[in-house]
Amino acid sequence: MTTATSTNTQQEIIKYLGEDTNNLLGFNSPKIPKEMIHAPGPDFIDRVYTDTSRPVQVLKSLASVFGHGRLANTGYLSILPVDQGIEHTGGASFAPNPIYFDPENIVKLAIEGGCNAVASTFGVLASVGRKFAHKIPFIVKINHNELMTYPNKYDQIMFGSVEEAWNLGAVAVGATIYYGSEESNRQIVEVAEAFERAHELGMATVLWCYARNNAFKKNGIDYHSASDITGQANHLGVTIQADLIKQKQAENNGGFAEIGFGKTHPKMYDTLNSDHPIDLTRYQVANCFMGRIGLINSGGASSGASDLGDAVKTAVINKRAGGTGLISGRKAFQKPMKDGVTLLNVIQDVYLNNDIGLA
Repeated sequence: MTTATSTNTQQEIIKYLGEDTNNLLGFNSPKIPKEMIHAPGPDFIDRVYTDTSRPVQVLKSLASVFGHGRLANTGYLSILPVDQGIEHTGGASFAPNPIYFDPENIVKLAIEGGCNAVASTFGVLASVGRKFAHKIPFIVKINHNELMTYPNKYDQIMFGSVEEAWNLGAVAVGATIYYGSEESNRQIVEVAEAFERAHELGMATVLWCYARNNAFKKNGIDYHSASDITGQANHLGVTIQADLIKQKQAENNGGFAEIGFGKTHPKMYDTLNSDHPIDLTRYQVANCFMGRIGLINSGGASSGASDLGDAVKTAVINKRAGGTGLISGRKAFQKPMKDGVTLLNVIQDVYLNNDIGLA
């Protein structure tokens, strides 16, 4: 399905947005004008990626991701990420729905949910690789933060090689860098080298650009999702040639100003940004080379009854800001598969709706 959704779906989106409808769908005065953004679209690979130094095989891999699922050939992405078995422990992740201890059900959810790709661990994707690698694009997450070490630390360590990901049929590799952590310099070098090798083998690269430092909390306010801090994390991520950036959607701003660290400019906060959620996210897009590298926002934790509304709101903000899509995991797999498919489809409906455009 690549056409605009029906009026009924438009009304459903409005229903999910509720009191945020006018604020999000009616916002048309962004600080950074849309003409400056390299907006997603069916021709995005031809219009943007082919100007890069990416090898032809990487373009083919990107095309396979952009050309799959309900959002095929729209320029937008809906990706199912399930690496929480390592990042958050298997029990904490899958106790709400233990069928997902079985990797086959993870991939089935991505397929049934119409996703562009499934992103998971070496073990998950290798265990069902021969059955599914030709049916949906695989993104192998090559590093993780394991939580068995006490005290926990903000570190990401390699769990396998890029060659191993290629051998199990992946079209892309994903990795996380904890910018601001004590280990971030090593992570930057490791991931940059891994991404270089992935490109040599023809695979695309996806970077989870997360901020991690206790100093990013000041006076009771958490700035880990601040627009200025996450924007700079994105800017570092695209510099090591990530093809897609995964980032938490900005929730506030002024992080650098509050923590008293990092260089700032007054125009970062008044001329280029505001407190409107679309502006906060557009600043994240701007730091992805004005959208030349696609920004996919994370879906966040499952909150139960509010999941559908929260997911639609996140998708609308991402799309109107110039983002490339959503990568939503726990909201989808921590519920019955039928409900998870519904949630993924509702997210996709936002990107399929031609009435919801760039602010």
